[in-house]
Amino acid sequence: MRVGLVSDLHGHFDPLLPKVLRGVEGIVLAGDTIDESLLGRLREIAPLYAVRGNNDHSPGLLALPEFLELDVAGVRILVAHDRKDRRLPAAIARSRTNLLVVGHSHQPLLAKEGKLLIVNPGSAGPRRFRLPRTAGTMTLVRGRSPRVSLWDLDRDARYPLALSRREVAIGP
Repeated sequence: MRVGLVSDLHGHFDPLLPKVLRGVEGIVLAGDTIDESLLGRLREIAPLYAVRGNNDHSPGLLALPEFLELDVAGVRILVAHDRKDRRLPAAIARSRTNLLVVGHSHQPLLAKEGKLLIVNPGSAGPRRFRLPRTAGTMTLVRGRSPRVSLWDLDRDARYPLALSRREVAIGP
C-alpha cells in the first residue's frame, strides 16, 4: 500500500501535492493544517487520516484527535504532531507501534530509535526556518521494511519529480 505523508501545511495547499500524492491509497496528515478546507482538498486525492497540531484552532480541526493509531499492511502506525509531546512515550507504549509519523519541527526526518521507525515528512506549507518544503510517500508491504520517499516541493517546481526523491528502506 502506498501512503502519502504530509504535515504543517499552515493554510497552504502546494500545487505539486496532487502530483506527489498521485496513486496513494491514503494520506497521513500530522497536523498544523490551519485551514479546514485543506482537509477536503486532501480527501479529494485519497482517504485522509489526520491529527491536529498546535496551530489548529478552528472547530473542525479541534475535532481531530491528538494521536491516531493505524494498522496498514501489518505495520502499526502512530500519528502525532509533536515528537516532543510529553504524552507521546505513553502513547507509543500503549499502541505498540512500529512506526511513528510526526510533524511540527518542519524538519524532514527518517530515523530509527530501537525498534521504532520515526518519519517526519517536513513541512508542505510556506517556507520557514530555511528548511526545504517537503512531503512524503511511504510504501508498506506486509513482511517487508517500509520504503519512504521524501519529495522537495521547491526543487520540483523546476525539475522532474523523481530527481528530488530520496528513498530509504528501514528494516526491523
